[in-house]
Amino acid sequence: MSALTRISESGSFTQPNDDAATIKTDVSAPQDAEGDPHLVVLEPQDNPQNMSLFRRWLAVLIISSASLCVTCDSSIAAFTEQGAAQTFHVSHEVTILGISLYVIGLGIGPLLIGPLSELYGRNVVYQASYVFFFIFTFPVVFAPNIAVFLVFRLITGFCGSTFLSVAGGSVSDMFPDSSIASPMAVYTISPFIGPVAGPLIAGFINQHLYWEWTYRVQLCWIFVELLMLATFVPETYVPVILKKKAKRLRESTGDSKFYAPLDRREGSLASAIFVSCYTPFQLLLFDRMALLLDSWNAFILGILYLAFQAFPIIFGDIHGFNMQTTGLAFIGIGIGMLSAISTQPLWNRLYARETAKYNGDPPPEMRLIMGQVGAILVPVGLFWLAFTTYPQVHWIAPIIASVPFGSGIYFVFTSTFTYLVTAYRPIAASAMASNSAMRSAFAATFPLFAGAMYDRLGTVGATALLAGLATLMAPLPFIFYRIGARLRKSSRFAAH
Repeated sequence: MSALTRISESGSFTQPNDDAATIKTDVSAPQDAEGDPHLVVLEPQDNPQNMSLFRRWLAVLIISSASLCVTCDSSIAAFTEQGAAQTFHVSHEVTILGISLYVIGLGIGPLLIGPLSELYGRNVVYQASYVFFFIFTFPVVFAPNIAVFLVFRLITGFCGSTFLSVAGGSVSDMFPDSSIASPMAVYTISPFIGPVAGPLIAGFINQHLYWEWTYRVQLCWIFVELLMLATFVPETYVPVILKKKAKRLRESTGDSKFYAPLDRREGSLASAIFVSCYTPFQLLLFDRMALLLDSWNAFILGILYLAFQAFPIIFGDIHGFNMQTTGLAFIGIGIGMLSAISTQPLWNRLYARETAKYNGDPPPEMRLIMGQVGAILVPVGLFWLAFTTYPQVHWIAPIIASVPFGSGIYFVFTSTFTYLVTAYRPIAASAMASNSAMRSAFAATFPLFAGAMYDRLGTVGATALLAGLATLMAPLPFIFYRIGARLRKSSRFAAH
């Protein structure tokens, strides 16, 4: 099998890296490539999709756990705010920036790190980012003042963002389209389980130890993840595999003519980073469908991060929970997410039927069916949560109410992600980068006004307001399911 054939196969809808926002590595550039004896091609033993199923799943689980670790680090700060405020002699509002700045780093990183993975491969980027993630967590743990603490929260968020931009490509490298749904679902949910797991872990630690221990435990987790990434996760990006193979052939044969397509790449890294930063915002400015879907996703993630300030009010102030049990209150959202992912086989069968109906080429709008379910569950869960926050209502009621909210989050994001990378296939990475940037902006902002909003409106009014806004946005997947094909035809970015 030629390199050209395999690389084309790996550029499936789940790989958000094969677009104009990356360095050109078009293996078909030489017109007579197939007849060139010095062009290195991909042989079966080199193909990452031919690794054993156990090894591929092990890599997926490690990458997913690394992603979970990164996003968990964003929310553990919510339960260290009181201790940090006392240690650094600042207000509670200032310590909330520990979450906001970290999330901003998560949003900025994909714009710059994506092109690096196209040039140096997935593994180098994974390992380098986690090494820096590990090193720069030390100043957070031992910060002498609030300025150092906040600056390095931003930096660690940036370092960890690799797993929100590159990891999806690794999954699609290792699995063909016919079997990618389940491993991709496992990876997709990990960045959203992470913020929910953070309060559970941090609540327990802060109940019994000093707040700094939260980050010390996180530091140990990061180190373990780094060891697993270095030991068990192979390089899966085909152009880099071929480049390394060409280098080995040149060294073993002494013939310097052997080359891989990546050796003949066009453009510079600087130009690739420029395009990677420019194109996502161009998409938001000139494509209404992308803007609305990204705004919907951003609003829902903003609510999730706002919950890190709201749940201590609902369960701590109203129901008298301590820090540990307040962290456990987030378990409802986690159960909702896990319940949603358990339905993935049903969705796989639905998509298979739809694909057969369209002779193997279904429209991208098919992916929005899952989003329609999520669009209903999110406001239902929020309204239910709002009207069960009265003191006379048992504390289990709002926790149960958060279950459909958690399920809705999974359905909304999984649906939108797959829709964006299929509907905007020519610029798939930029479509995902624009979504990530807007989500991070909302997630960074919402915790900052959560306290004031709940003080002014109360738990019922504030939560019901969020539910009402979610209801206003709920028709979006239904509308785009019907008219998305027409909008794509008039878009200069979307696939027609």
